[in-house]
Amino acid sequence: MKTGERTPDAPDDIGRTWADVVATARRSTADQLVVGTSGNVSARVGDVVLVTPSGVPYDRLGPGDAVGVDLSGRQVLGELAPTSELPMHLAVYRATDAAAIVHTHATHATAVSTLVDEVPLIHYMAAALGGPVRVAPYALYGSDELAAHTLRALDGRTGCLLRNHGTLTHGATLEAAYDRTAQLEWMCRVWLTASSVPGRTPALLSPDRLAEVAAKYRGYGQPG
Repeated sequence: MKTGERTPDAPDDIGRTWADVVATARRSTADQLVVGTSGNVSARVGDVVLVTPSGVPYDRLGPGDAVGVDLSGRQVLGELAPTSELPMHLAVYRATDAAAIVHTHATHATAVSTLVDEVPLIHYMAAALGGPVRVAPYALYGSDELAAHTLRALDGRTGCLLRNHGTLTHGATLEAAYDRTAQLEWMCRVWLTASSVPGRTPALLSPDRLAEVAAKYRGYGQPG
């Protein structure tokens, strides 16, 4: 979404979107995709990016705790400090049409990030993320280097793994971004489970098979 493309109906849009950000962050904890405040969630409203704050348990956040920055990172809303992963979120918003981002430390996806450079094609749901999911090289959390690695891993994709770190997915809505991170964690769990069977190697889909699913996905909607 490029600067100036949307004009939010402030403060109503800000309030509604902040409530969705908090609800999504709490859901990631309830679904055990993060531990404590280890992940983060953001959503874009016009030129304002609403983002979870640094080090604050999600169950303590309320309507008056909204944290917002502009696309340069300048804080324009709230008194709490934005997440330390803000550079990664802003890099994605500046480079893509994303309207929402979910970053988690999901167990199975993080484990897979230490084993491969690309998530094996264990299931056709990879098509929902744009194709085989890449693993971004490790870099210090919150760094510009990690943001750059993430953008390269996301090229043509709506999700990636972060080496020894976790996941990042984006979408047109928080619901879409969250669904993608949940699907990514599930695929990683399936691959790890199948790979753990002694003497057996999981059957994987070929790129051509995945392309068939992607074509159908574009024509008829979400694979399922």
